[in-house]
Parts: sequence; structure tokens; C-alpha cells
Amino acid sequence: MLKYVLRRLLWSVVVLLAAASFTFTLVHIVPADPARTIAGQRASDELLASVKRELALDQPLYVQYWLFLKRAAQLDFGRSYRTRERVVEAITQRLPATFQLALGAMLVQLAVGIPIGILTAIRRKSLLDSSGRIVTVLLLSMPTFWLGMMLLYLFAFKIYLFPLGGYEARGSVILPSLALGLGGAAFYARLLRADLIEILNQDYIRAAYAKGLSQRSVLLRHAMRGALIPIVTLIGLDMGAFLGGIVITERVFNWPGMGSLVVSAVLNVDTPLIMGTVLFSAAAVVVMNFLVDISYLFIDPRIRLSE
Repeated sequence: MLKYVLRRLLWSVVVLLAAASFTFTLVHIVPADPARTIAGQRASDELLASVKRELALDQPLYVQYWLFLKRAAQLDFGRSYRTRERVVEAITQRLPATFQLALGAMLVQLAVGIPIGILTAIRRKSLLDSSGRIVTVLLLSMPTFWLGMMLLYLFAFKIYLFPLGGYEARGSVILPSLALGLGGAAFYARLLRADLIEILNQDYIRAAYAKGLSQRSVLLRHAMRGALIPIVTLIGLDMGAFLGGIVITERVFNWPGMGSLVVSAVLNVDTPLIMGTVLFSAAAVVVMNFLVDISYLFIDPRIRLSE
């Protein structure tokens, strides 16, 4: 198990290094002058040269790259060109709202998707199964921004049950969590249904029933263990994406998360903020995938043998 964990940890470091290299390359390909962004369009040549020296922009690219990696390893991405705020502080200020929305959306996906997936699988070809499939298809066909606006119109504008937007009001996280999570819940339900139907037809499931085990016991102790592997994989991918920022949902609900920060950084060509937010998003995905890889060992111990 230790060897498995170390190998996954090493691979995570490699992925982060690749993400950092890609981000650095992409930012330096963009035809923008960071020194002029800071000093202003009418700055003198002497002021531009001074800013470049301060930011090491007058150094060769390989020196800038090394300095970037060195600072990134210390979580030092410099200061925003526009606000002069430290990038780490700008990110940490958005984290509470980002975590809250990510957890809310994931709870919706699990609380709605897993029960529907289980019920439609064990009641296959029934009215419940047909109804569940219709509901999931409808949810998958709805764009997130449209669903969000409909939820706002119905529950905030008409019924006044929830606030129209923002972060601090009581219950403000419920509507964006529903808008973001219902589509994922439908996907989880369809995936779990398909996997459970296949697993429930396996010989070892029939053998479990032949031993006199109840449907509940067979489902929880045998079938769900195999069906949870793809669900756990999706949880890791979705949580990584949620923590990196959900631009559309944040725009619809005026949510002060990472997505709006990324958009602001790109529109303002704010190089330190771009690199910091992109690396944070990459780190979120890598960390979640690492945790998912480790969880496989507990969900299905056979992975230890295969690895």
C-alpha cells in the first residue's frame, strides 16, 4: 500500500510541474507587456526599465522560469498587477465561498443521484425506472445557466423564499448548489444505474442470494462496492473542478468564488493572478484525484493486488 501511495504522490508532483510549466509558457506567449500594465501606457522608458528589473522581466526566460518555480513552491505568486494585492491573499479570500458552493453542489449530486440510481436499477423496467430516466434526461438537457435563472425567477423573484444572489444572506448557497448539482446528480444516477444493472447480473451476486442474503445486504455489501468506483472517480473530478471555480454559476448568482477571480485576471491580463489561480485549480484537481486513488484501496482491496 505504501508503494502505491508513493507512486501516486510522485505522479501528482509531476502533473503539478507540468501544469506550472504550461501556465508559464502560455502566459509568456500572450502579446502583453506586464511592465507597461503596472506602470501605465504613458510611462517613460526609465520607469518601464525599473519595473522590469524589479520583477526580473529583464532576465532570460529560463531564469524567469526558475524564479517562478522557486516562488511557487513557497506559495509566493507575487502581487496582482491591478490591485497590488498579494495573489495568495486574493485566492484565500475567495476560498470560503468556493468551498461552500463546491460542498453544496456535491451534496446535491450525491443526495439526489445515488438514491435515483439505486432505485431505478433494482426496479428496472418499472414505472419508477421509466420516471427516473425521464427526469435524469431532462436534468441533463438543461444548461446550468438556464436552470439557475429559472430557480432564481421561481424561488427568489416570485416566491421570495431565497435571496436573489450574493454570498452572506441566509440560504444563499441553496439555489446555486441546486443549479450546479442537479445536472451532475442526473449523470451520477444514470451511471450508477447502468453499473448496478450489470453487477446485479453477475454470478457472485446470484451466489449471494442463494446463500439467503437479503436484497439490502447483497446491494450494500457486494453490488455497491463495485459500482462506487466510477462514482468516486467522478466525485474527485467534480470537486477539483468546483474548487477551481465555476464561472457561469458564479455569474448567474453573483457568487464571489474562484471563477469570477479567474475571469477578472484574464480580462485584465493580470499575469501573477492568472498563474496563481490556474495553479491553484490544477492543485485542487491533483489533490482530489490523489485522494480518490487512495480511497480505491478501501473501496476495493483487489486494487492492491492489481497494482
